[in-house]
Amino acid sequence: MRIGEAADLSVDCLYPSGKDQWTIQGPLGKLKTERMVPVDSFVCALVERLRFFRSFDPLPADRRLLARPHSKQTLIRTFRAYLHEVSAAAGIPTRIVPHQLRHTYATEMLRAGVSLPALMKLLGHASPDMTMRYLDVALTDLQREFHVARSTPRHLAPQPRAPIVSPRAGLGGVIDSLLATQHLLEMFRRTLPLGASRHCLDRLSNRLTKILSEAKKINIPEK
Repeated sequence: MRIGEAADLSVDCLYPSGKDQWTIQGPLGKLKTERMVPVDSFVCALVERLRFFRSFDPLPADRRLLARPHSKQTLIRTFRAYLHEVSAAAGIPTRIVPHQLRHTYATEMLRAGVSLPALMKLLGHASPDMTMRYLDVALTDLQREFHVARSTPRHLAPQPRAPIVSPRAGLGGVIDSLLATQHLLEMFRRTLPLGASRHCLDRLSNRLTKILSEAKKINIPEK
């Protein structure tokens, strides 16, 4: 959430969205659109605490979660000053501005597995190009994604499974053997890089598929 949006939150911004699930309704942002942002129990407790203190505020009630002694810009400057104090107390030498927290949030959500379309909604962006500017994709992220994709590929075709070996005789046993061969061939084919050898195994796999299809059509009369 942008700092200006946080300053404009209403006292009733927290909404239940399911069992033990809550969202915050953001005010009209830079794009003049409202959005619902999922939050955890820590943020819920924080909002409730701010509501409690707001009820004791001597300023006129304006239905905002955060009181404004003077103006919205004054409140935002106060936010920035607090952030600098907290950063210094934590021993962070770099000057941090509130908007950097949106970039950190976007990157961490991406690393946690949130898809780009969902992240766009969370950030209130109208285009993926803007969201991509917020993402800090490091080499470690690329390595992690690469190894996850290699270990658990999500192909359109399901991962072939080894057929259950049964001691059947006759045509059933032949079909079982063909299925087992097809599985082993496919597993080996996927370990090869693109090239002539892999293309050759592609053709053999296609022939096995046709042989299996024809074998299953054979009708052997019972004795």
